[in-house]
Amino acid sequence: MPSVDPLRRLAAALESSLAMYVADSGIWSYPGPEEIKLALADLVGDHKSLLDRAGAVLADREVAAPRTAYPLSFTAGHDLDLRFLLPRIIAGLDAQARVCDEVAAAGGDDATAAQLARETVETNRRHADQLRQLVAKSRAGLVDAKP
Repeated sequence: MPSVDPLRRLAAALESSLAMYVADSGIWSYPGPEEIKLALADLVGDHKSLLDRAGAVLADREVAAPRTAYPLSFTAGHDLDLRFLLPRIIAGLDAQARVCDEVAAAGGDDATAAQLARETVETNRRHADQLRQLVAKSRAGLVDAKP
């Protein structure tokens, strides 16, 4: 049986992200442009899909999926405009990608964890690029300023 540690590490990294926190706390209540809200909802949807897949594998292995709490510092962002949070969310995606690169490299006999980690890296890079474009558009005044 493959080790569950890489898969649990991957799930914990996905579950405790700022993007997931923003979604869980009500993405539609955050001030900011609709375009950013939709991009974040898409990101979180992809992460939840990856988490569901990791959870199903862990359940098949009769191992509980990790339940990771959000850092208390996330609560300071409740009233912040999403344009302000985007750089922090992008930094979080980059950090997750580094963790996933490590999981993929250390996957060893756990091909499933390595594959999910590689998919997560690809997903994070795609979403980070999209969010970086939104940051650039926002700075250029091209993103609708209406909440």
